[in-house]
Amino acid sequence: MIMESMIYSHSVVKEDKKMYDLLNSLEAPEDVKKMSLSELGELSKEIRMFLLEKVSKTGGHLASNLGVVELTISLYNVFDFKKDKLIWDVGHQAYVHKILTGRKDEFDNLRKYNGISGFPKPEESAYDFFKTGHSSTSISAALGMARARDLRGEKSHVVAVIGDGAMTGGMAWEALNDAGFSKTKVIIILNDNQMSIGKNVGGMSTYLSKMRIDPSYNKIKSDFKATLEKSNIGRGVANGLDKIKDSIKQFFVPGMVFEEIGLKYFGPIDGHNVKELSKVMDMAKKMKGPVIIHAITKKGKGYSYAEKNPNKFHGVSPFEIYTGEVIKKSEAETYSQAFGDEMMKLAEKHKNLVAITAAMRDGTGLTEFSAKFRRRFFDVGIAEQHAVTLAAGMAMSGLTPVFAVYSTFLQRAYDQILHDVCTQNLPVIFAIDRAGIVGEDGETHQGVFDISYLYPMPNMVILAPKCTDELRKMLDWAVNYGKCPVAIRYPKGSEDIKMNSISEVVAGKWEEIYGSGDIAIVAVGKMVASAIAAREKLLKLGVEISVISAYSVKPMDTEMLNNLAKSKKMIITLEDNSALGGFGSYVLNYLNNIDYNGKVINNGFKDEFIQQGECSILYKLYGLDAESIVSQIVGLLD
Repeated sequence: MIMESMIYSHSVVKEDKKMYDLLNSLEAPEDVKKMSLSELGELSKEIRMFLLEKVSKTGGHLASNLGVVELTISLYNVFDFKKDKLIWDVGHQAYVHKILTGRKDEFDNLRKYNGISGFPKPEESAYDFFKTGHSSTSISAALGMARARDLRGEKSHVVAVIGDGAMTGGMAWEALNDAGFSKTKVIIILNDNQMSIGKNVGGMSTYLSKMRIDPSYNKIKSDFKATLEKSNIGRGVANGLDKIKDSIKQFFVPGMVFEEIGLKYFGPIDGHNVKELSKVMDMAKKMKGPVIIHAITKKGKGYSYAEKNPNKFHGVSPFEIYTGEVIKKSEAETYSQAFGDEMMKLAEKHKNLVAITAAMRDGTGLTEFSAKFRRRFFDVGIAEQHAVTLAAGMAMSGLTPVFAVYSTFLQRAYDQILHDVCTQNLPVIFAIDRAGIVGEDGETHQGVFDISYLYPMPNMVILAPKCTDELRKMLDWAVNYGKCPVAIRYPKGSEDIKMNSISEVVAGKWEEIYGSGDIAIVAVGKMVASAIAAREKLLKLGVEISVISAYSVKPMDTEMLNNLAKSKKMIITLEDNSALGGFGSYVLNYLNNIDYNGKVINNGFKDEFIQQGECSILYKLYGLDAESIVSQIVGLLD
């Protein structure tokens, strides 16, 4: 069975209002507290059906949200988030939270332009206390809020929900260390849905956990220790008992590492049992100091396709509920697929080639590589900083490391790129996937800053292919070049129009695709397709322009720029990056230092964060689509 009471058609869901009786009865988050345990169980089923119905149409993060239904309900059953605060790590698992906080009726526009975000967003709701989208940040943010609470003398709880995957990020452990040392009261929910951080050892673990959360046990333990501390003999006994206790806990308690840091550890607990979760959360509220609750959940819970293949349903496009198959999936080769395929070919020739990823093996196209070249594949978890310096160490030792990473996540390792790779001029290759806008994931995931933060780094070469075949050639060139760091940035999805690739990659050279007219568009990567489309429209208006592919973003083709300056052509730069500190600003800077009296216009994204929406809408909104470019040029000619 796909899911209990879940075999239905879309029309049945739309017409059957009774299917969501309990869900529709919720007028405010605190209404959850008024429900019985059996009603909360039914509410869980309704929410799962609702999530499947909506996400199957809009796309989004399904598996992670199906896995936190009972966990989220328990949070609202125990806490009062009118005064308490809840911070979600990454935030892609906050759909249930959004449903319970009055946004259920907005799910038809989930992740769409001007619709609700797929991540927590304070400007969207008073219950979204912190904007998230990147991993391993929740404990630090929660600790900051808890300290602000303490300084103000307020009485409230601060809760951080963090997944086991996010615990691979060093920032999470920095925050845990600080919390344990400072003893600031904060409640951390460890949502363990994949990685076994602590092995559940059955009855003894449950018994010790129940003892630890029992108020009478903690009071007796505290009183007993206080009595012993009154005499020298008693203190000796207390120290002896502590050593015995720690030895037993080391053997039996899976969360001893957290206890050693200074946090009270509860668990492991069934993350799909509202009664147990509510009980433990309620006990945690009464404890002093930092607390961590270890909840075991199942990603994709309740939908068999997502349970069996959680990676596929982590971030999924619209799909057919009956079959679990994605609807209208493009058959064109994506940039990620081209990258992965070329890596396989290069690995056969180059025995020193290794691939690194930060928990994004499938997303970056390295699935086959990881299977065939297991010893040469390294998934470091959500730890981009470590990944970059790991690559630096490998390069220093004679390997050729390729770090495949999304643009938005590479910015987390800025210092490591600059300090550990560039200052030593190490031949690390950065395969920057999802460069430019990514659409529906919104502000926290748009990859529009990589040119800006990589360009000023000495020794760095930046390349941008206009098509998948060019990506292959650039990767091959970078592997064989081996003289400096190379960043290859490429967009999400497949190429917009079929284009011929350059015959040879040369750092510091551009490709003149069309060379006529008094205006030259110098475009980067994906924007070349927009420039060509604009040229075709302009030709129908009797206007000819030059189109140049600036595939070598850094170093620039100064020879071609000098020729453009001599011809006195108007120059329009086009990039899917922030205009501030982007490619165009460096072109302008160069032209300002030579004898050029023409006009330069830089087109890129404005100095603002770009909300979610279909890429076509966003390109039009920021004047980077073909029609907008045509309008701009016609206006300039007029």
